[in-house]
This record gives sequence, structure tokens and C-alpha cells, in this order.
Amino acid sequence: MHKIKSTNFTRLLFFIVLGVGLFLLGNRVDELRVYQGATLAMYVIAISSIILLTGYSGQVSLGHGAMLAIGGYAAALAHEHLGLPIWICFSIAVLAAAAAGAVLGTAAARLSGPYLAGTTLALAVGLPSIANQFPILGGEQGLLFDVGAPPARLGADFTQYKWYFWIAALAALIAIWWLQNILRSRYGRMWRAVRGNEVAAELAGIHIGKSKTLAFTVSSGLAGLAGGVLAMTISTVSPSAFPLSLSFSLLTGAVLAGVSTLSGVIIGALTLVATPEIADAISRRLGNSENVTTNLPGLLVSALLILVVLLVPNGPVEQWRKFRARSLHEVTHR
Repeated sequence: MHKIKSTNFTRLLFFIVLGVGLFLLGNRVDELRVYQGATLAMYVIAISSIILLTGYSGQVSLGHGAMLAIGGYAAALAHEHLGLPIWICFSIAVLAAAAAGAVLGTAAARLSGPYLAGTTLALAVGLPSIANQFPILGGEQGLLFDVGAPPARLGADFTQYKWYFWIAALAALIAIWWLQNILRSRYGRMWRAVRGNEVAAELAGIHIGKSKTLAFTVSSGLAGLAGGVLAMTISTVSPSAFPLSLSFSLLTGAVLAGVSTLSGVIIGALTLVATPEIADAISRRLGNSENVTTNLPGLLVSALLILVVLLVPNGPVEQWRKFRARSLHEVTHR
């Protein structure tokens, strides 16, 4: 027990130090970088929700962008119609997406493989058209989500995007710290047992349906938080902000991170943020062709995804751990 408390304290201290470092860094880079930093934080939260769902409970979602949309709309509605502070708006985003995830998770507990993937994919395809049917959701134009100017005490040089970055980074740090703790708890062990062997898990007294529903609910809540962060970063929420390609990008980021390795989440997020910039640099060298500019980012991500699946199927972090373990084993038995 003492060792567990010591580990939790060490982890908390690490996240506090990391947070201070990120906030100091945010004051020393230009506007583009802090905007990318806020986007990176959003991807970290969203990809971690995929890793929890797929890597730990064994459920595949091809439409997780729909949960981001629910969170984004919930946060924007709470802010526009109720004038609530940003942290309460984010809490509402988490609760709204978690509630939707609980409903979908109840159905998902009875599905598996391509049936579950197809159900979530249909949700991601259909949700934008549903949003267009309700005037309160702003139709195709969507809703504004302006969190307001940063506090005056932060100084005149503290820009709006720096404020977004601070909020997004804090949300990501809290989410990952909380998720690490829950994955190391009995719930994380329960989800891994279900993913490994459902029959053995059931014989051990685990209720498979409730376990899968809980995983889907928690994962959806995290995705809702990511949706709120995305809506804040782009200052709006609309159907076009949550296209089907977003769901595929998140799944790609999870595979690049290592779908069963939470510590690799930053690799997947960095890849998704950096790819458009790399593609833009390549397209400029190729003459700024509109065809190349439009299709190159997807091509790069697809190529990288294929290489990762072929060369490091468990993700670079897990591959590095296996390499270290093998090296240590060879050294001790030499």
C-alpha cells in the first residue's frame, strides 16, 4: 500500500513538473506553435480514449469522432446559452459524451468485431446530418465557442492562443494522470482480463457486459473532453469540424502510438499535428499543386501507418521496451 501511494505521488509530481514546463514553454514560442500545442493536447486526450477502448478492453470504434462532436456541442451550448465558465463547460462535455457512450456501450456489449466497428462508423456518418436538423445546434454554420480573453493579470503580451494552450495542456495533463491511475486500478486489470479471454474473465467473476459498457462510457467521456478542447481551439463547433476523417485519424494515431501503450500517446499526437506541416513543405517543393496539397497529408499518414503495422505492430514504445528487456536478458545470461 505504501509503495502504491509513493508511486501515485511520484506520478503526480511528474505531471506537475511537466505542466510547469509546458506553461513556461508556451510563453517562449510563436502563435503558430501554441496553436499546434493546443491541437496536440486535444489529440493526446482523444487518442488516449481510443487506447483505453481498444487496447485495454478490446473494443474497436471507427466513429469516435462522433463522441468528440457530442462533447464539443455540449460545451458550446452550455457556454452560449448558460454562460458557464470553461471548466464547467468541459465537465458538461465529458458527462454528455459519457452518457451517449453508456447508451452505445450497452449495445456494444452485445456486439464484437466488424459489427461494433460498423455501428460506430454509422454513428460518425449520421451525426452531422442530425445536427443540421436542429436550429439550436446552429445548422451547417454551427455555434461560436468563445471562451473569452485571458485574465488581465497575465499581461498584455499573453495572447488568446496562449490562453487556449494553457487550458488545453491543463486538460490533457489532468486527463492522462487520471487515466493512468484508473488503468492501474482494478478496473484496468478487469478490462485487460476481458480483452485477453472473455471466458476466463467470466469464470473469474467479471461481468463482461458491464465491463465493456463501463470502458465505452469512460472512453466516450474522454473523447467528449477532447471535443470540448477542439471546439475551444477553433472557437466554433459545426458538422464540418468533426468529419469522418477525424475518426480515422484518431484510430491511426492510436496505432502509431501503440494501441495498448498509453505512454506512446504523444507519438501518435505529434504525428497527426506534424503531418500537415510536412506535407505543406513537400508540396511547396513540388510546385504547390492543389492535387498534391489536398491528398499528400492522407497519403503520408497512410504510408506511415502501413510501415508501423509492418515493422513495429505494437508501437515504437512497446517495441523499445521489448528490445531493452531482451538486451538485459542477454547481459544477465552472458
